[in-house]
Amino acid sequence: MLNKIISKLKKIFFPSAFDKAYDKWQNNGGDERYRYDFDLSNNSIVLDFGGYKGQWASDIYSKYNCKIIVFEPVQEFYLNIKKRFKSNKNIRVNCFALGKNNRDEKIYLNDDGSSLYVDSDNFELIKYKELLSFFEVNKILIVDLMKINIEGGEYELLETLINTNIISKIKHIQVQFHNINKFSKQEMNLISNKLKKSHNLNFDFEFIWQDWTLK
Repeated sequence: MLNKIISKLKKIFFPSAFDKAYDKWQNNGGDERYRYDFDLSNNSIVLDFGGYKGQWASDIYSKYNCKIIVFEPVQEFYLNIKKRFKSNKNIRVNCFALGKNNRDEKIYLNDDGSSLYVDSDNFELIKYKELLSFFEVNKILIVDLMKINIEGGEYELLETLINTNIISKIKHIQVQFHNINKFSKQEMNLISNKLKKSHNLNFDFEFIWQDWTLK
């Protein structure tokens, strides 16, 4: 209890950069304003990286009746989402991540904070599949919206999208960068500068959400 009180007091009197960004996000409307209002229709293709419980995918589908491909490599979360959408042919759920190559990785389990980049005794092996091959095999020519919330995996994913030029197929990107090490801000800025060549930045709440649209 005392630790919680001290933590709250620190946020009030000595807010971090993240605390300030989060307060700004909330004061400007937060998820309700920024996370569900897109130019989509029932013909739109949406890629959801980091499905977790499937709530965002469910909300987007309810609003736009679009086609959604969900990527959730954690077995428990994948099975729950698969069950949730078992009767919906427009929502496809994959139990793997996309990245630069095919491989297995350890993911450390911590509910919605499960990540490759934290340390824990509780982990499982997940599959990565090569992003370029996935797009080619599935004949994905245009993605209307890509949502990325993958606890540090966004750095590899975005670099791969840029290096393969698949980034030019993505009309709208909403990404949550994560502060996983001392180089995270530098790497985020480097990727953002690369994205500016193909996309316009609509808003940036640091380590909360960035939003980009194709030029």
